[in-house]
Amino acid sequence: MIDGENQQAKTDEELVKLALADRDAFLYLVNRYQNKLFCYIRKITNANTEDAEDILQDIFLKVYLNLNDFKTDLKFSSWIFRIAHNEVISAHRKNKSRPQNSAVPLDENIAESIAVDFNIIKKIDEKLLAEKVSVALEKLKKEFREIIILKFLEEKSYQEISDIIKKPMGTVASLMNRAKKEFKKNYE
Repeated sequence: MIDGENQQAKTDEELVKLALADRDAFLYLVNRYQNKLFCYIRKITNANTEDAEDILQDIFLKVYLNLNDFKTDLKFSSWIFRIAHNEVISAHRKNKSRPQNSAVPLDENIAESIAVDFNIIKKIDEKLLAEKVSVALEKLKKEFREIIILKFLEEKSYQEISDIIKKPMGTVASLMNRAKKEFKKNYE
């Protein structure tokens, strides 16, 4: 086992190798990704805390069971977010009665970074901005909402988004362009 400071210095790929050799080391990957994935789940599903935790548990179970299949030609973060993407879809199929039209909670800094990219912010009260961006995001089609969340909230590159949603980079760019236009229309 490695101590906490050593864990943070290790790359994801190094932690994967450790977890394959010692199953107790898998906890380091869990610690590194649980908050990121939990936030991702909540943002794209609007699931309550309990449901999001259930999905998160399913994600880590799948990751653990498939760790041997991880290919180093893909970033581990893209791989684990792809599993999360698939689990969210599975959970949605299992429970089609999830609440609709509930706003995605965003903090003011994230809302501002999204709004700035769309050239629609000057000097708006940050709290009002966060609410307005949340409502505009919620109005987006699911595929557009997810791509905006991956790019601006999860700060994924186009290549990583391509790996996560399993679409070519050209398609990702096209989806992003359409998502931005739709977002701007919803925002205004």
